[in-house]
Amino acid sequence: MSTPDWQVLPDVEAVAAETARRIAAAARAAIARHGEFRVVLAGGRTPEAAYRRLAGLGSDWERWQVYFGDERCLPADHAERNSRMAGRALLAEVPLPLDQVHAIPAELEAATAARRYASLARAAAPFDLVLLGVGEDGHTASLFPGRPIDPAAWAVAVHDAPKPPPERVSLGLRALQSTRAMLVVATGAAKREVLARWRAGEDLPIARVCAGRSVTVLTDAAANPA
Repeated sequence: MSTPDWQVLPDVEAVAAETARRIAAAARAAIARHGEFRVVLAGGRTPEAAYRRLAGLGSDWERWQVYFGDERCLPADHAERNSRMAGRALLAEVPLPLDQVHAIPAELEAATAARRYASLARAAAPFDLVLLGVGEDGHTASLFPGRPIDPAAWAVAVHDAPKPPPERVSLGLRALQSTRAMLVVATGAAKREVLARWRAGEDLPIARVCAGRSVTVLTDAAANPA
Protein backbone atom coordinates (compact mmCIF):
# COMPACT_ATOMS: atom_id res chain seq x y z
CA MET A 1 0.00 0.00 0.00
CA SER A 2 1.41 3.39 -0.97
CA THR A 3 1.89 6.12 1.63
CA PRO A 4 1.47 9.87 1.09
CA ASP A 5 4.40 11.94 -0.09
CA TRP A 6 4.60 14.72 2.52
CA GLN A 7 6.00 18.02 1.26
CA VAL A 8 6.61 20.82 3.79
CA LEU A 9 6.84 24.37 2.44
CA PRO A 10 7.69 27.56 4.35
CA ASP A 11 4.28 29.23 4.50
CA VAL A 12 0.72 29.42 3.17
CA GLU A 13 1.76 31.47 0.15
CA ALA A 14 4.32 28.85 -0.85
CA VAL A 15 1.73 26.08 -0.52
CA ALA A 16 -0.73 28.00 -2.70
CA ALA A 17 1.93 28.63 -5.35
CA GLU A 18 3.05 24.99 -5.38
CA THR A 19 -0.56 23.79 -5.53
CA ALA A 20 -1.18 25.98 -8.58
CA ARG A 21 2.03 24.76 -10.22
CA ARG A 22 1.13 21.11 -9.68
CA ILE A 23 -2.41 21.53 -11.00
CA ALA A 24 -1.06 23.24 -14.12
CA ALA A 25 1.49 20.47 -14.62
CA ALA A 26 -1.18 17.79 -14.17
CA ALA A 27 -3.32 19.56 -16.78
CA ARG A 28 -0.49 19.60 -19.30
CA ALA A 29 0.23 15.92 -18.76
CA ALA A 30 -3.41 14.85 -18.99
CA ILE A 31 -4.08 16.88 -22.13
CA ALA A 32 -0.99 15.43 -23.77
CA ARG A 33 -2.04 11.91 -22.72
CA HIS A 34 -5.72 11.84 -23.65
CA GLY A 35 -6.80 15.25 -24.85
CA GLU A 36 -8.52 16.70 -21.76
CA PHE A 37 -8.03 17.39 -18.06
CA ARG A 38 -10.66 16.16 -15.62
CA VAL A 39 -10.09 17.79 -12.24
CA VAL A 40 -12.01 17.78 -8.96
CA LEU A 41 -11.66 21.07 -7.07
CA ALA A 42 -11.86 21.65 -3.33
CA GLY A 43 -13.17 24.51 -1.24
CA GLY A 44 -11.19 26.40 1.38
CA ARG A 45 -8.90 29.40 1.76
CA THR A 46 -5.67 27.75 0.60
CA PRO A 47 -7.27 26.27 -2.54
CA GLU A 48 -8.79 29.68 -3.27
CA ALA A 49 -5.35 31.29 -3.10
CA ALA A 50 -4.02 28.56 -5.37
CA TYR A 51 -6.81 29.14 -7.90
CA ARG A 52 -5.96 32.84 -8.11
CA ARG A 53 -2.36 31.95 -8.90
CA LEU A 54 -3.41 29.25 -11.34
CA ALA A 55 -5.40 31.74 -13.39
CA GLY A 56 -2.15 33.53 -14.22
CA LEU A 57 -0.16 30.44 -15.18
CA GLY A 58 -1.94 29.71 -18.43
CA SER A 59 -3.34 26.42 -19.70
CA ASP A 60 -5.29 24.93 -22.55
CA TRP A 61 -8.46 25.89 -20.72
CA GLU A 62 -10.81 24.69 -23.46
CA ARG A 63 -9.72 21.14 -22.67
CA TRP A 64 -10.55 21.31 -18.95
CA GLN A 65 -13.51 19.50 -17.39
CA VAL A 66 -14.09 20.80 -13.85
CA TYR A 67 -15.90 18.95 -11.05
CA PHE A 68 -16.27 19.61 -7.33
CA GLY A 69 -15.57 17.45 -4.30
CA ASP A 70 -18.50 18.76 -2.28
CA GLU A 71 -21.01 21.56 -2.05
CA ARG A 72 -23.21 23.29 0.49
CA CYS A 73 -26.96 23.09 -0.07
CA LEU A 74 -27.41 26.80 -0.69
CA PRO A 75 -28.92 28.78 -3.58
CA ALA A 76 -26.94 28.46 -6.81
CA ASP A 77 -25.73 32.07 -6.61
CA HIS A 78 -24.84 32.02 -2.89
CA ALA A 79 -21.39 33.47 -2.20
CA GLU A 80 -20.46 30.63 0.17
CA ARG A 81 -20.82 27.84 -2.37
CA ASN A 82 -17.57 26.20 -3.42
CA SER A 83 -18.48 26.58 -7.07
CA ARG A 84 -18.96 30.32 -6.63
CA MET A 85 -15.60 30.66 -4.87
CA ALA A 86 -13.83 28.75 -7.64
CA GLY A 87 -15.67 30.88 -10.18
CA ARG A 88 -14.49 34.13 -8.63
CA ALA A 89 -10.91 32.98 -8.14
CA LEU A 90 -10.32 31.04 -11.35
CA LEU A 91 -13.11 29.96 -13.65
CA ALA A 92 -14.39 33.45 -14.51
CA GLU A 93 -10.83 34.62 -15.13
CA VAL A 94 -9.94 32.12 -17.87
CA PRO A 95 -11.51 31.14 -21.22
CA LEU A 96 -13.08 27.95 -19.88
CA PRO A 97 -16.40 27.03 -21.57
CA LEU A 98 -19.25 27.19 -19.06
CA ASP A 99 -20.61 23.80 -20.10
CA GLN A 100 -17.31 22.26 -18.95
CA VAL A 101 -17.83 23.43 -15.36
CA HIS A 102 -19.90 20.74 -13.67
CA ALA A 103 -21.27 22.28 -10.48
CA ILE A 104 -23.07 20.09 -7.96
CA PRO A 105 -26.80 21.02 -8.14
CA ALA A 106 -26.91 21.44 -4.38
CA GLU A 107 -29.68 24.02 -4.58
CA LEU A 108 -31.91 20.97 -4.98
CA GLU A 109 -32.78 18.66 -2.11
CA ALA A 110 -29.55 16.92 -1.06
CA ALA A 111 -30.54 13.37 -2.01
CA THR A 112 -31.73 14.45 -5.46
CA ALA A 113 -28.53 16.42 -6.07
CA ALA A 114 -26.41 13.49 -4.93
CA ARG A 115 -28.16 11.09 -7.31
CA ARG A 116 -27.61 13.44 -10.24
CA TYR A 117 -23.97 14.08 -9.41
CA ALA A 118 -23.29 10.39 -8.86
CA SER A 119 -24.28 9.72 -12.47
CA LEU A 120 -22.06 12.55 -13.68
CA ALA A 121 -19.09 11.40 -11.61
CA ARG A 122 -19.46 7.81 -12.77
CA ALA A 123 -19.42 8.93 -16.40
CA ALA A 124 -16.39 11.20 -15.87
CA ALA A 125 -14.18 8.77 -13.95
CA PRO A 126 -11.33 8.27 -13.77
CA PHE A 127 -10.37 11.84 -12.93
CA ASP A 128 -6.87 13.08 -13.63
CA LEU A 129 -6.49 14.94 -10.34
CA VAL A 130 -8.53 15.23 -7.15
CA LEU A 131 -7.69 18.20 -4.92
CA LEU A 132 -8.60 17.78 -1.25
CA GLY A 133 -8.44 19.76 1.96
CA VAL A 134 -8.46 18.48 5.52
CA GLY A 135 -10.66 19.72 8.36
CA GLU A 136 -9.43 19.95 11.93
CA ASP A 137 -11.59 16.90 12.71
CA GLY A 138 -10.13 14.89 9.82
CA HIS A 139 -13.00 15.35 7.39
CA THR A 140 -12.38 15.83 3.69
CA ALA A 141 -14.88 16.99 1.08
CA SER A 142 -18.04 16.56 3.21
CA LEU A 143 -17.16 13.11 4.56
CA PHE A 144 -17.13 13.58 8.32
CA PRO A 145 -15.71 11.38 11.09
CA GLY A 146 -17.97 9.13 13.09
CA ARG A 147 -20.22 8.44 10.12
CA PRO A 148 -20.25 5.42 7.82
CA ILE A 149 -18.42 5.82 4.52
CA ASP A 150 -19.87 3.66 1.77
CA PRO A 151 -16.97 2.39 -0.38
CA ALA A 152 -19.27 2.00 -3.39
CA ALA A 153 -20.81 5.49 -3.31
CA TRP A 154 -20.16 7.90 -6.16
CA ALA A 155 -21.89 10.77 -4.35
CA VAL A 156 -23.70 11.10 -1.05
CA ALA A 157 -26.26 13.35 0.57
CA VAL A 158 -25.06 14.70 3.91
CA HIS A 159 -27.59 15.64 6.59
CA ASP A 160 -26.90 17.26 9.96
CA ALA A 161 -23.27 18.04 9.13
CA PRO A 162 -21.28 19.12 12.20
CA LYS A 163 -20.43 22.45 10.54
CA PRO A 164 -22.86 24.79 8.81
CA PRO A 165 -24.79 24.46 6.67
CA PRO A 166 -26.04 21.06 7.82
CA GLU A 167 -27.23 19.94 4.38
CA ARG A 168 -24.49 19.12 1.87
CA VAL A 169 -23.60 16.93 -1.09
CA SER A 170 -20.24 15.21 -1.38
CA LEU A 171 -18.49 12.98 -3.83
CA GLY A 172 -18.33 9.53 -2.31
CA LEU A 173 -15.34 7.34 -1.63
CA ARG A 174 -15.56 5.54 -4.95
CA ALA A 175 -15.53 8.79 -6.95
CA LEU A 176 -12.74 10.42 -4.94
CA GLN A 177 -10.57 7.34 -5.31
CA SER A 178 -11.28 7.03 -9.05
CA THR A 179 -8.38 9.29 -9.95
CA ARG A 180 -4.88 9.08 -11.33
CA ALA A 181 -3.52 11.38 -8.60
CA MET A 182 -4.55 13.14 -5.39
CA LEU A 183 -3.22 16.40 -4.02
CA VAL A 184 -4.00 17.31 -0.41
CA VAL A 185 -3.39 20.81 0.99
CA ALA A 186 -3.40 21.64 4.70
CA THR A 187 -2.00 24.82 6.21
CA GLY A 188 -1.87 26.57 9.58
CA ALA A 189 -1.14 25.51 13.13
CA ALA A 190 -4.76 24.43 13.64
CA LYS A 191 -4.16 21.52 11.24
CA ARG A 192 -1.03 20.21 12.97
CA GLU A 193 -2.84 17.89 15.38
CA VAL A 194 -5.07 16.25 12.79
CA LEU A 195 -2.13 15.72 10.42
CA ALA A 196 -0.25 14.05 13.26
CA ARG A 197 -3.23 11.78 13.87
CA TRP A 198 -3.36 10.90 10.19
CA ARG A 199 0.34 10.11 10.07
CA ALA A 200 -0.07 7.98 13.20
CA GLY A 201 -2.59 5.79 11.40
CA GLU A 202 -5.88 6.96 12.87
CA ASP A 203 -8.96 5.98 10.85
CA LEU A 204 -9.97 9.47 9.70
CA PRO A 205 -12.02 10.24 6.59
CA ILE A 206 -8.96 11.81 4.92
CA ALA A 207 -7.00 8.61 5.62
CA ARG A 208 -9.79 6.45 4.19
CA VAL A 209 -9.98 8.49 1.00
CA CYS A 210 -6.21 8.52 0.46
CA ALA A 211 -5.55 4.90 1.39
CA GLY A 212 -3.65 3.03 -1.27
CA ARG A 213 -3.60 5.95 -3.70
CA SER A 214 -0.87 8.13 -5.18
CA VAL A 215 -1.11 11.13 -2.85
CA THR A 216 0.99 14.23 -2.33
CA VAL A 217 0.34 16.29 0.82
CA LEU A 218 1.42 19.92 0.80
CA THR A 219 1.68 21.59 4.20
CA ASP A 220 3.32 24.70 5.54
CA ALA A 221 5.76 24.76 8.44
CA ALA A 222 3.01 25.73 10.89
CA ALA A 223 0.96 22.61 10.05
CA ASN A 224 3.86 20.19 9.87
CA PRO A 225 3.41 17.58 12.61
CA ALA A 226 6.96 16.18 12.31
